[in-house]
Amino acid sequence: MTTLGHRRSDAIDYDDRIPPGDHSRIYGTMAEFATPDDLLAAAHAARAAGYKKVDAYTPYPMEAVVEALEVPRSKMPLVVLLGGIVGGLTGFFLAYTTQVFIWPWNIGGRPYNSWPAFIVPTFECTILFAALAAVVGMIALNGLPQPYHPVFNVPAFSRRASSDRFFLVIEAVDPKFDRDEARRFLSGLNPSEVSEVEL
Repeated sequence: MTTLGHRRSDAIDYDDRIPPGDHSRIYGTMAEFATPDDLLAAAHAARAAGYKKVDAYTPYPMEAVVEALEVPRSKMPLVVLLGGIVGGLTGFFLAYTTQVFIWPWNIGGRPYNSWPAFIVPTFECTILFAALAAVVGMIALNGLPQPYHPVFNVPAFSRRASSDRFFLVIEAVDPKFDRDEARRFLSGLNPSEVSEVEL
């Protein structure tokens, strides 16, 4: 039986009769740890055991846990770089098009394509597009907005995840996931509590 107390009213009803291979009704199995060192050791153990779909929740950033879980590098630098390149090209060709084709002015005998005058709009558009790409990319890559996540169905997570507890979740979509085996595995890592995360 699940260790969850009061579930959200919109949560899917849990059924103990689901066969061992069918994990469509739970999100995964969660372990709660009291210290960051315990979480880090559990993260290393989970990766060593062959689990790939593992996530950790901490009250503050922990680079060591990210490395232990072998989280792939972020795509954000590439998104911002591409945004900056597109912005720079847009700014330059905006200035070039307006000064050479749309509204050419002969000022002091200089050529219409006087590129030094285009540096400021090119720079400003580079910064603008890179910043917009960073905001939109961050929202998209984080899957936001996400008004609901199953981990909040665990009361201990809702109360303490952002203050003083550390959580590790093995997701049910992991190819190696088995409900009973995941619980046994996490219980062997000396957690404060092990819970099933309902959808």
